[in-house]
Amino acid sequence: MGDEKEKRMVESYEITQGVRIGDKEVVFGVDEKAEMPYLCAFYSSNGIFESYQECMVGDDYAEIMELFADRVKAQCVKVHGEQEKVTVPREKITADKCIPMFKCGDIAGKVMAVKPEALRPEYRSAEHQLILVTGGNGAREHSLGSACYCITLYSGENGRWERYDLAGEVKPECLPDWAKERFAEIQKQEAAKAAPNQNKNKDMEVR
Repeated sequence: MGDEKEKRMVESYEITQGVRIGDKEVVFGVDEKAEMPYLCAFYSSNGIFESYQECMVGDDYAEIMELFADRVKAQCVKVHGEQEKVTVPREKITADKCIPMFKCGDIAGKVMAVKPEALRPEYRSAEHQLILVTGGNGAREHSLGSACYCITLYSGENGRWERYDLAGEVKPECLPDWAKERFAEIQKQEAAKAAPNQNKNKDMEVR
C-alpha cells in the first residue's frame, strides 16, 4: 500500500479545494462534525511563515461555496488589474530564446530566464521571468548548492530562485529592449555603490 497523502488542515477543517491566483490562495474546508461545517479562507505563505486569513464558517454549503467563488473571482480581477499596469510587452521567454544551462557556466552577472513552468500561469511572462543573478551557491557551475540570488529586471525586487528553475541565459538578440535598458541601469547602480569602497581601499593603500 502506498503512503496516504497528508491531509491539509485548518484546525479541524480539512481543506478540500484550493485555487491559487495572484498573491493568495482561496481555500474551502469541511468539518462534518462541526456545528458550522464549512469554511472559506485566504491562505498566504512567504516560504517561511504561512497563515490563513479572513476565515468564514457556515452551515450552508452553497453560501460558503459562493463566497469561495466570489473570492476567486476577486483575485482574478486583481491579477487583471496588475497586468494592465505592466508597461512592457508581456511576452513569454521560452527555452529556444535561451542559452541552455549546461552551456552557461557561472551565471553571476548574467540575465537569466526563469522557466515558465516554474511560475504560476498568470506570471509566465517576461516581466516575471527575466532576472539578473547577483550571487548564491547556485550561481557557480559546479557548486553543490542551487540557490541563486537575483534582481527581477522589471520590478527591481530582490529575490531567490534555484538553479534548476532557470531555463538559461537569454540570448542577446532575444532580450527585449526594455530589459537591456534595465540591465544597464542596474550595472550603473551597482558600480556607483562599489565606487566609494574602491576609493576607500585606495586611500588605505596610500597610507
